[in-house]
Amino acid sequence: MSDTSVDGTEAIGLVLARPARLLGVEPFFMEFIAGIEERLAERRLSVLLHVVATHDEEIATHRRWAERCLVDAVVVVNLTVGDRRPGVLATLGLPAVFAGAWEGGPDLPVVATDNAAPVREALGELLALGHRRIARVTGPADLVHTRARTAALADGCAAAGIEPVLVEGDYSAEAGTKLTAQLLRRPERPTAILYDNDVMAIAGLGVAKDLGIAVPDQLSLVAWDDSTMCRLASPPLTTMSVDVHRFGVMVAESVLELIDGGPVTARRSPPARFTPRGTTARAPKGPPSLG
Repeated sequence: MSDTSVDGTEAIGLVLARPARLLGVEPFFMEFIAGIEERLAERRLSVLLHVVATHDEEIATHRRWAERCLVDAVVVVNLTVGDRRPGVLATLGLPAVFAGAWEGGPDLPVVATDNAAPVREALGELLALGHRRIARVTGPADLVHTRARTAALADGCAAAGIEPVLVEGDYSAEAGTKLTAQLLRRPERPTAILYDNDVMAIAGLGVAKDLGIAVPDQLSLVAWDDSTMCRLASPPLTTMSVDVHRFGVMVAESVLELIDGGPVTARRSPPARFTPRGTTARAPKGPPSLG
C-alpha cells in the first residue's frame, strides 16, 4: 500500500521493516492487521500500511506522517535491543502503541507478549518425550522477542543439564531450508528442532523428507505461530499457537483509548500454547543416521 490516506478517512499507521516478499508467505502479520482493522472499522478508522527495508526508513516514514498529519497514531512492532523508535516518536509527538516483546518503561502504551513461558512449555514437552539434543532456528538476534526466547531456552536447558544448538534465521523459507540442512548434517544431529515461525518450520520439514529422516519417528519439529500451512502439512506441524487475530484486536483497543485521550489499559497479548500434532514424538533411541 502507498502511504497516502483516503480523503475523509482517519488512519492509524503501521510500518513493517521487513522484506516485502515475506508478507506474501508469512500469515502472522496478515492476521494481526486483520484484527486491528476489524476493531478500527467500528470507528471508521483505517490502517495505513507501509513496508520498508530498515528501521531508518521506518523512522523516516514516521517523520513524514507526523509532518503531514497523515495518521492519528502508529503501532510499533518488532522491538529491537536499543530500539530508537520510542524516543523518536516521543520527540515527534506522534502517539504510539507498542506491540509484542517489551523492555521499556511502564509509562508507554503497550500490548506486551510473554515469550519466555511458551518456550518453557515447549521445552518441557520435548524433555518429557525424552529429547536431549535440541536445536532452535531463531529469528533475527537483535529482536527483543528473539532474545527473550533464547534466554528462556538456555535457562531451561541448563536446568535439564543439556546445551541447545542455536542458529539464526530471518523467518524465510530459504533460511529454514539452509539452517535445517546444516543441523541435520551434524555428527550428532538434534532429535528435536524448534523454529521461530511457521515458514521456516515447514521448510525444515521438507529438508528432513529430502534427507530421508522420518518425522516424527527420528526427528521432532515445533513451529512458533500456527497457520493453515501448518495444519495442511504432511504430517501436520506441532506448533506454539497464538490467537494472532485477537492480538490485533487488543492492539486496536489500546490505540482507540490512546487517541481518545484517556488512560490506556495495560494489556497482554494472548499466550502461545503448545498444540501437539504430527511432528512430535518420543526421542529416537540409538545414534543418529541419515537415510
